[in-house]
Amino acid sequence: MGQESSSPIDEDTPPQTLEKRDIESVARYIKDGRARRIAVMVGAGISTSAGIPDFRSADTGLYANLARLDLPYAEAVFDISYFRQNPLPFYTLARELYPGKFRPTITHAFVRLLSDKGLLLKLFTQNIDCLEREAGVPDEKIVEAHGSFARQGCIDCLAPYPSDMMLEKVKAGEVPRCKNSPCNGLVKPGIVFFGEPLPEEFHRNRSLPAQADLCIVLGTSLTVQPFASLPGFAVEGVPRVLINLERVGSLGSRADDVLILGDCDSGVRKLASAIGWLEELEELWAKTSPKDAADEKSSTPPQSSDEKLRSEIDKLTEDIDSTLKLSSDHEVRVRDQLSRDGNSVVDKVSPSELQEDIPASKSDQSNKSNDTGNGPSSTDDHPTDDQPARHDTILDKSKACQPLTNDWS
Repeated sequence: MGQESSSPIDEDTPPQTLEKRDIESVARYIKDGRARRIAVMVGAGISTSAGIPDFRSADTGLYANLARLDLPYAEAVFDISYFRQNPLPFYTLARELYPGKFRPTITHAFVRLLSDKGLLLKLFTQNIDCLEREAGVPDEKIVEAHGSFARQGCIDCLAPYPSDMMLEKVKAGEVPRCKNSPCNGLVKPGIVFFGEPLPEEFHRNRSLPAQADLCIVLGTSLTVQPFASLPGFAVEGVPRVLINLERVGSLGSRADDVLILGDCDSGVRKLASAIGWLEELEELWAKTSPKDAADEKSSTPPQSSDEKLRSEIDKLTEDIDSTLKLSSDHEVRVRDQLSRDGNSVVDKVSPSELQEDIPASKSDQSNKSNDTGNGPSSTDDHPTDDQPARHDTILDKSKACQPLTNDWS
């Protein structure tokens, strides 16, 4: 179990359990009470709209933004051997990645809603950002395959370290040490580094999806084992739903696999709307909004590609309209002035003269101003993308080094 073909199902093959392979059929399956034990598997893609990029994007991913730490290689920041020699680079990065800076997304709120309705069997996450917890998903429902910032301890004697002291050290950019004087070992968050085994909790629960009557996979590349094997544990005939930018793993190879391709937040809203939960979901997500106005502004999810394109078109249209109006107004002023001066050759004024002092449009000014330019774990089946050693969702795109998430996907 856990190994299967990745070839897409023939479109002519009818589903075994669902009426059709579409979002409406999944919604009816849930509304009819046939999905009582839902297993959810998530990766970095559910946190990117919170401002936490994944690990491997070419320009905005975590590993692409680590040059300033002067590492021998990017992944060294999550290598346990390198950490023992030089923990400072990790704690320099941790200041930007530490929980508390980012608001959970509506996708996190959807998982919380499943839990509130008593339908969540278990959430398996590759992310280390703790946003599932901040959204209110109960601790006992979460399996953090690559660990997280939720706990910390000494890497030698394994003694736990107080969370409040850890926060103080991280904010100060200092390396915490074990409080046991005979030990004085390095303290590290419970993130799985390269060279470390996956948490025992993951192995204990790995086959749990076999008990599920619905599996939902969101925002992961499913390229790193053993996490990538989880959807394969679902029993044949149990619907599996993928909400992701693209088809991954074996999803789409079974008769009851439903693919909702696109960004996670949009896909979750579509599913919630079809079930009749959208208003409830939006209200639940609204409760995660920061109280402080500045925090609220910073936590506003980035625009989608379509929204950005529409905004650019609207702005360009406004600039053109503004420029044309300036040209028209200026021409009228020139003609009036010439008339007052008794000049009878107004009609001979050249277009270049009429536009000589027309201000540049906002777009032109903007373009000119921009011309100058402007996680880790064990070596046997551990992360490389969704990997515990590559905590995939993590850096703020507006910074050289952005915050972490998570899956190594």
